[in-house]
Amino acid sequence: MFGGFTKDLGIDLGTANTLVYVKGRGIVVREPSVVALRTDTKTIEAVGDAAKKMIGRTPGNIRAIRPMKDGVIADFETTATMIRYFLRQAQKQRWLFARHPNVMVCVPSGITAVEKRAVEDATKQAGAREAYTIEEPFAAAIGADLPVWEPTGSMVVDIGGGTTEVAVISLGGIVTSRSIRIAGDEMDEAIIQYIKRTYNLMIGERTSETLKMEIGSALPMEKPESLEIRGRDLVSGLPKTLSVTSDEITESLTDTVNAIVDAVKVTLEKCPPELSADIMDRGIVLTGGGALLRNLDRLLARETGMPVLVADNPLDCVAIGTGRALENIHLFKNRSGSSSRYKR
Repeated sequence: MFGGFTKDLGIDLGTANTLVYVKGRGIVVREPSVVALRTDTKTIEAVGDAAKKMIGRTPGNIRAIRPMKDGVIADFETTATMIRYFLRQAQKQRWLFARHPNVMVCVPSGITAVEKRAVEDATKQAGAREAYTIEEPFAAAIGADLPVWEPTGSMVVDIGGGTTEVAVISLGGIVTSRSIRIAGDEMDEAIIQYIKRTYNLMIGERTSETLKMEIGSALPMEKPESLEIRGRDLVSGLPKTLSVTSDEITESLTDTVNAIVDAVKVTLEKCPPELSADIMDRGIVLTGGGALLRNLDRLLARETGMPVLVADNPLDCVAIGTGRALENIHLFKNRSGSSSRYKR
């Protein structure tokens, strides 16, 4: 776009994972949004996969943190450092970039102007020539191959790590949306609290995430499964092994899953009748890591009376959509340098 070998980039800057899309090459970076900091020297010890392995296993002078919380920046400097690291990962082949790239970053639809500006500033500080933002559900819809530019209603539910984004899209814009700060991280925390309350056993984030992914379900399973976990007994203080069933995990996730269902219902209630008819024909599309929770599509279909489909590649939809939006980067420019409204 600006001569040389400059390639524009799309970043799915998630609470749990960050994906980087290079125009013409697809997704080239896929790493956890985690940074390990040395508290004594204030230096970065590790970023991404290497830092995630340190969670719960660091000495006193090293802290593994997630600089993104609920889809927005909680620690500005650390986020900028993390973005810089991921941009370098995407630019490993020196010939690929002659100049600083334009970067499109996805943000939650419920983000404030201040939070949005923080994302843009952190991206520029990390080395971007220009930073643009695109709302997550809109990016997810593009990535899921929904006809977002046509005069027909499409509904997408993007369940990430920090936020769940529900939106109805038509004619290149979001007609109605709802963003709640309840998603994958809340599910993990609900499992931790359930195990603690029921068994007096303290488990870590990695263990609760494993339980969710291996035996988690939004509805009781026909053939219950179980998984053996290890944690610290809160009574004796000693390590303990325990077998947990899928029905228990389903019970622990009830409140979180119901909050997501309610968000979908509220969005449907605000949807214009003509678009509701389109959604009834096409169905609600689930994207994001949370879409992989077993039987969530069945539960949503039962509660809304609408067909519910899981996108072909739910984990990558937002990143792919952000990358595809680079093809129409001119639509996202306005006087402030970025836009979340679309004109065509």
